[in-house]
This record gives sequence, structure tokens and C-alpha cells, in this order.
Amino acid sequence: MIRFRIERRAGAPPYRQLIQQVKQAVRLGRLEPGDRLPTAREVVADTAINPNTVFKAYRALEAEGLVEARAGVGTFVRKTLGAVAVDTPLRSELADWLRRARAEGLTFEDVEALMKDTLDSQFGRETDT
Repeated sequence: MIRFRIERRAGAPPYRQLIQQVKQAVRLGRLEPGDRLPTAREVVADTAINPNTVFKAYRALEAEGLVEARAGVGTFVRKTLGAVAVDTPLRSELADWLRRARAEGLTFEDVEALMKDTLDSQFGRETDT
């Protein structure tokens, strides 16, 4: 089961972070169709966010067709998102690059900014910086 983490300093609101984390877990095969998401009560206990925030995220995921709520039972993953193979040479190369970046003194935030900027430019998205 997924355990959510909320980054208070992140630019994204908590409900968006929950959505993103579910999508990432599905893409990486950590969540599969039929898997149950944590209840709102469990998420609130782990993250100290408002239950309505959890409901908002789950409703958005349901509207996209990624999950389905079953009354009295929970919220379950309905489909996959073109899973990314976790054991690939590309992942190994990325892990090697990240180790070199840390050895060079880059912080998590430095790497995150560099990755976002590079992703945006490689995939044709505009940056907001």
C-alpha cells in the first residue's frame, strides 16, 4: 500500500501532491488495478492534512478514471498508466548520474530544479522561472 508524504514547502497544494503520488506509484507498478488506496483517516493520521483534501484528491483521480470508490469498502485502482520498467539500463544510468551530482555537492533541491528545467526543455514545456 502507498504511504503519502506531503512536502509543506512544495509549490503544489497537498491534494495535487496526493494525485501525483498515486499516478507515480501506478506508473512504476507499485500500485496495480485492484489495489486499495489508504482511507482518508489513514492519510490524515500519516500526513496531518484535512480529510477534505484527501477526498478532493480521490474524487479527481476517480474523475480521471484511475480509481473507483466502493461504498463502505474503500477506493481502488482501476487501471494502469503505461508502467515504466523499474529495472532498466536508463534507471541505472540515472542513479549513477545522481550519485555523481551528490558527490559534486548538489542538494536535493538543486537536482530537482535541474531535472525539472531539463524535463521541461526536452519535452517542450515552458518553464515558469
